[in-house]
Amino acid sequence: MLTVNRSDIGRIRMANEDRSWAGVTAGGLTLAIVADGMGGHQAGDVASQLAVDAFREAMEPLPAGVSADEAGRMLQEAIRRANEVVYDMASRNEQYHNMGTTVVAALFVEETRLILGHIGDSRAYRISEQGIAQLTEDHTLVNELVRSGQISFEEAAHHPRRNVLTRALGTDEEVELDVRMLDWQPGDILLLCSDGLSGMLDDSELLQVAGDAGESLEAKADRLISLALAAGGDDNITVVLMQSGAATDGEE
Repeated sequence: MLTVNRSDIGRIRMANEDRSWAGVTAGGLTLAIVADGMGGHQAGDVASQLAVDAFREAMEPLPAGVSADEAGRMLQEAIRRANEVVYDMASRNEQYHNMGTTVVAALFVEETRLILGHIGDSRAYRISEQGIAQLTEDHTLVNELVRSGQISFEEAAHHPRRNVLTRALGTDEEVELDVRMLDWQPGDILLLCSDGLSGMLDDSELLQVAGDAGESLEAKADRLISLALAAGGDDNITVVLMQSGAATDGEE
């Protein structure tokens, strides 16, 4: 499986609070994580890095031949472990009080089964011959307003409180996460990203770039970053692309 991992500070922020990782477990299973940290005085940097490190440490021993159900359980446990680590650091250090991070994590089992774990507003998309499909639902105040019919989808895109999260990792002792299992087709592309990308480009733009059969995954990732910067780049931008049915390109 081919994986590409890119991140950019953007045009406005003084630091990059996004962290990401893509790699292979001891048993040869491909996985990735994107975390978008939040908190003052660089606490967001700390939260997202702690979450990625804790998740990676918990998942890397995952063996070959594991069932999808067991892999899903381990992914949930890894994210809960990351929550414990971030919450503990925030509780013991005043400068990190209330820090937290979004998380979207993906694990492929035999390249035909995808397991997603998700908290916050970082997203996962599938790009296939059928088009683009968002696989995660934002845990945000604005999304709750859309779901309850109080505002329209179009109003949500420009709402002044669109970045207010209703769930994040590390802000509470216990965390509620969404987990999905999906069948995966060879050639389909998985896009994981922070809201620095999804907030700048709409689905049609994401599909136009990520679905371009004439470009490599590396070129697609670079182009997505460039387009988000050209659209304003008012947040950190992180992109992970993963495509089944291709040789592993290694991590970055």
